[in-house]
Amino acid sequence: MWRSSFETALGITDPHPLQEQMEYFLRSVLPQNKVQLALSGQQLLGFIAASSESVSQLYVRPGCQRRGVGSRLLQWAKQNSSGSLWLYTFKKNLAAQAFYESHGFAAVQHGFEPTWQLEDIKYFWSAGAKSAP
Repeated sequence: MWRSSFETALGITDPHPLQEQMEYFLRSVLPQNKVQLALSGQQLLGFIAASSESVSQLYVRPGCQRRGVGSRLLQWAKQNSSGSLWLYTFKKNLAAQAFYESHGFAAVQHGFEPTWQLEDIKYFWSAGAKSAP
């Protein structure tokens, strides 16, 4: 689900072996974040990995977007935050940008992600800031 959501959103094929991706998740993502799953029966619809300061991962299964899954997961992260969150998304992922902006995040920095060789955007949300309409 993670890989297919990533590839669909960016229009690229992840060249990393699945085992390497699983090891990354276990070694780097899980120790630094809490993970919340969105399930329908036994089917994984999406997940979020977030700390009290940042969102590391937020993915929703292709075909399940625009049903509130990502919104509920992001709300969980906000409720468990220290009052603000930051995250990165790729510049070419226009749907993610619109999603985060509609949930009160603002672009604060533009950069470049060397692993994927893609431009990225850092977003910031604060509980004290006014949300986007």
